[in-house]
Amino acid sequence: MTPPPPGPASGATLDRDGHAARSETAGQIEPVYVHFEDLDAMGVVHNGRYVLLIERALESFWTREGWPFDPSQPHFADIFFVVKQFGITYHIPITSVGPVGVQLWIDRLGSSSVVYGFRVLSADGSVVHAECRRVQVRIDPATMRPAPIGAALREACRVLLVPGADVGGAGVVAAADAGSQ
Repeated sequence: MTPPPPGPASGATLDRDGHAARSETAGQIEPVYVHFEDLDAMGVVHNGRYVLLIERALESFWTREGWPFDPSQPHFADIFFVVKQFGITYHIPITSVGPVGVQLWIDRLGSSSVVYGFRVLSADGSVVHAECRRVQVRIDPATMRPAPIGAALREACRVLLVPGADVGGAGVVAAADAGSQ
């Protein structure tokens, strides 16, 4: 079985509180691989390894988009983010090695922070193994203090914004705007 191809999806909705709701079609799906060392003694992916699956998906997506996490690159300071908060809900264990999909999207793009949503999916996309939320803050590497997200990176993030996403001072992304990004 092969994972869903990376690529855009659209159609997120708002939840009852007016926040961008997790959607089966929001953002991008990145194929990642579950390795033998990701399994625990019970033969399921260890809970702590889901974070690595998400990291692998983020690295793959942003590298393909031209923003690799590489200190030798001139824009590395622009992507110097730290994780402020991470939450995960586990639904169905992953019980074998092989490909899975990680769906990623952005619910909020603030002046110095970004709120990602994730779903860890079976390779065919039919099973949701886990749902995650992660808040990251861009910091200045010299001062280690929060710093604004630059215009070029903000533009690159648009492909991940769900309809209804809060984009800081720019307001809420309309469904038509997000669908054309």
